[in-house]
Amino acid sequence: MNLLAPASRTSAYKPALAWFAAIGGFWVFVLVMLGAFTTSIGAGMIFQDWPLSNGSLNPAGWLTDAAEFSEHSHRLSAGMMSIITIALALWIWLREERAWLRKLAWFAVALVFAQAIVGGLRVLLDHLHVETVNNSVGRLFAMLHACLAQIYVCTLLALTLSLSKAWTRSARGATAEAGARLRKLGVICCVLLLVQLAIAAIMRHSFAGLAIPVFPASTPDGGLLPASWDFRVGIHFAHRLMAAVITIALVWFTIRIWRERAVGAGLKEAAAVMIGLLLLQLALGASIIWTSRDPYYTTAHVIISAFILATTFGLTWWTYREAIAPATTSTAA
Repeated sequence: MNLLAPASRTSAYKPALAWFAAIGGFWVFVLVMLGAFTTSIGAGMIFQDWPLSNGSLNPAGWLTDAAEFSEHSHRLSAGMMSIITIALALWIWLREERAWLRKLAWFAVALVFAQAIVGGLRVLLDHLHVETVNNSVGRLFAMLHACLAQIYVCTLLALTLSLSKAWTRSARGATAEAGARLRKLGVICCVLLLVQLAIAAIMRHSFAGLAIPVFPASTPDGGLLPASWDFRVGIHFAHRLMAAVITIALVWFTIRIWRERAVGAGLKEAAAVMIGLLLLQLALGASIIWTSRDPYYTTAHVIISAFILATTFGLTWWTYREAIAPATTSTAA
């Protein structure tokens, strides 16, 4: 039997493939956590070479040194994520009838390779300095690395949702009108979150996390605006301002979802989770300032930001289900 023949491809629910995609969706958050912790403790350059670490896949002493463990674990996890992504794309290409889903899977592969290259350049070019921004070339690539990671999270989530039983088997038509009303607001929320994550990446890699060392005010005497300005203060203040904007946007998105009668209980529960994550994120942001950037609070802040983006994107992606996924007519594989 020719596995590449059209007959071997269906758009029906495939349990094994769906679970494999879900495993990839879980592993990407492990990767985000390790990357966040590595940056939080300043261990991004603990190894001066790449793709090996001190010239080895198993560098001496990495299991007993916290900095080396975090960075090398991140590299090993990235390698595992690459294998999962390639395997997932090949599996989808062989078994999935939906052409747009096959293209999305290969886009995920392109992203994971881009991430690997950008991550390597972050290490290899760290010795070069850019005077105009007072930062190293390596750290500029680190900012890009952080942004691409969030786009990759969204891409993998889109694959996972599109392969799920709920996506392929749920009745269609009932939520089409409701989804059309929610799409624009969902896209706006996702764009705002991506802008905020880009600001956060610039802030973290410009050492501006404590540029404004008090919270919720911007000065020790309670001033709303910083007393003096420079690039680091400006990017830090922009992060706080965007947090306020995003809070309003996500609350409004949630209200709109809950007002839609045609929206199922699952989406409404996911919207409630999104608001819960937002509240936790605000508390973590305050804790970072109050603890002078404790690495555990900082790492948790990065992870929760990825969860918020994933939840918001997942809700938004689902509103496009009727538009991008014609009814499944084939039987389960």
